[in-house]
Amino acid sequence: MSTDTIPSLSSPPAPEFPSTTPDTATSPAPSQPSIIGPSSLAPFPETTTNIDGGSRNVALTGLITGVVLGATFVLLGVCIFVCFYKRKKRKLKKKKKEDIEASINRDSLDPKDDSNNLQQWSSSEIGQNLFTYEDLSKATSNFSNTNLLGQGGFGYVHRGVLVDGTLVAIKQLKSGSGQGEREFQAEIQTISRVHHRHLVSLLGYCITGAQRLLVYEFVPNKTLEFHLHEKERPVMEWSKRMKIALGAAKGLAYLHEDCNPKTIHRDVKAANILIDDSYEAKLADFGLARSSLDTDTHVSTRIMGTFGYLAPEYASSGKLTEKSDVFSIGVVLLELITGRRPVDKSQPFADDDSIVDWVGYLVSLTTTFNKLLNFTSCSRQNL
Repeated sequence: MSTDTIPSLSSPPAPEFPSTTPDTATSPAPSQPSIIGPSSLAPFPETTTNIDGGSRNVALTGLITGVVLGATFVLLGVCIFVCFYKRKKRKLKKKKKEDIEASINRDSLDPKDDSNNLQQWSSSEIGQNLFTYEDLSKATSNFSNTNLLGQGGFGYVHRGVLVDGTLVAIKQLKSGSGQGEREFQAEIQTISRVHHRHLVSLLGYCITGAQRLLVYEFVPNKTLEFHLHEKERPVMEWSKRMKIALGAAKGLAYLHEDCNPKTIHRDVKAANILIDDSYEAKLADFGLARSSLDTDTHVSTRIMGTFGYLAPEYASSGKLTEKSDVFSIGVVLLELITGRRPVDKSQPFADDDSIVDWVGYLVSLTTTFNKLLNFTSCSRQNL
């Protein structure tokens, strides 16, 4: 068939629809639905800032916790160290105290040798009266307990009346002791050459077999220890305390400065300071005394004296000087001021039972000293 004869098929006109295709040049692209939720729409930099802030808070909390824990452990370690240190220090002090006490008054001399030396003495050589044992036994009513004035490691002291009516104090040393022999010899050699109103006077002695006796002037008002520490005793007035302190110091100064050779007492304490009726002090008991000539070249391995009054340098080294006595009388002064004993476990002496440590502790805490003074309503006076 010829194309010319095929009728023309014309398509119907296409329907017109409104245009839905946006103009990309003028219209924004349609938004797509979110698949992760609204929070994903937050700007990225803002999300990063929140994460950094949280990290800083966690780090700061961890740092503070670490510092607190570290400080706690350090403090705990320090406390443990201090506790162990104080415990060790107390043990060392206790051991040192035991060693010193064990060495005090330890017998080290041969009594036979000293006895032989003493038997060769004569009253003219030492310038003192030689009494018989019978004389002294009669003077004390056969050493009756009614005449007993005191006793200690050295022996006994009795009150006696001589034939001429002189009132005396008679010290009877323990027999058979090397230390007793040495003290007897030291007393005679020392006190027979010193004369001072604040030193007790030696009137004589007795050597009979193993018996060793010393005869002193009688001092009627007992000892400073009695007046300070005896129960139910009235508190001593400050004027009397001052008088006693000055008297004891003058007696000690005489031994250190005016004697030739100088003498070191070695046992200055309240029990060795006698008081007369006028409250004048007299230093007594020269059994441990030594000449300064003996101490210049000698270091003792045996510590002599009374614990609580010993100078620390003497207790640790054994080197004896006049300063050892000065320390001891300083302790006596603290007794006079405070009314306390030099060693008293019933008192709160800081970390120790020593009056020296207690006073040092109080002085370091305050500039007022009222706590140190032995005040009562009847003794509150101007010093």
